[in-house]
Amino acid sequence: MSSSQPFADHGSEPRTSGSAPDHRYLLDNARREAGERFTWLAELFDGVTRGHFDRLGVKAGWRCWEVGAGGPSVPEALATAVGPTGYVLATDINPAWLDPHGGYEVLRHDIVGDPPPEPGTFDLVHARLVLVHVPDRARALAAMVAALRPGGRLLVEDADTELQPLACLDEVGPAQRRANRLRRAVRELMTRRGADLRYGRTLPRALRAAGLVDVTAAGCFPVGGVACDRLEAATVRMVRAELLAAGLADDAEIDAHLAAIDAGELDLTLAPLISAWGRRPGRPSVSGPRSATGR
Repeated sequence: MSSSQPFADHGSEPRTSGSAPDHRYLLDNARREAGERFTWLAELFDGVTRGHFDRLGVKAGWRCWEVGAGGPSVPEALATAVGPTGYVLATDINPAWLDPHGGYEVLRHDIVGDPPPEPGTFDLVHARLVLVHVPDRARALAAMVAALRPGGRLLVEDADTELQPLACLDEVGPAQRRANRLRRAVRELMTRRGADLRYGRTLPRALRAAGLVDVTAAGCFPVGGVACDRLEAATVRMVRAELLAAGLADDAEIDAHLAAIDAGELDLTLAPLISAWGRRPGRPSVSGPRSATGR
């Protein structure tokens, strides 16, 4: 997943029946595998995201806010698109993977707990693989909408792992069945942490409910290849201790799965990424040219 969410993970304890969900973020940015995940998520999805930026007309001089940025690739792409007359703000609860000299401003920010920076001023607000993990999704979405200027655009991209829950679509043998069992186990951990595994499909409705107009959505469904393999391996290594502690897998099963990935035996896939975008009603006020910092 691309972003860091407002719930750091400090270990895992299985949830007992009837207890409240554990909202600590499973895929914490503080872990060393996070950098690997950002690399392969960028390889898989940055082209899709940049295509949506082009579709929405991102251009020189725009003010953009990248929410839960995680790694540097999307803020860098936005900074290139808006040029020196534009402004890009990249925020994260843990911005350690962002480059403070990358042509964009870096700010530690909790999309749920902190007010939106400079509300009513952004031409574009974007979040990818963020809100699915945030329990108070409506509040987070409202904060992003509040940051938009009249006529500004919001683009939210999130997975829907219940729409396509398998790791291997072609379950032809024991290695593929094991991969799908482990994918179900990871999904169970995510559910225990408060993730909404159906969130992607709700995005058009959620954007309309937040007051946006001209709402449109599209999906992306990567199947196979090195990036899917490397992302899967980094994810499984990252959550290994939690899988073991929860009794959802054992060491032998995890080792065999990682070995099968390294041997190229699996055609791994991901859940669909649903991208939805809409416009805040109204027209921008007439003002003078923006400064190079966007302020």
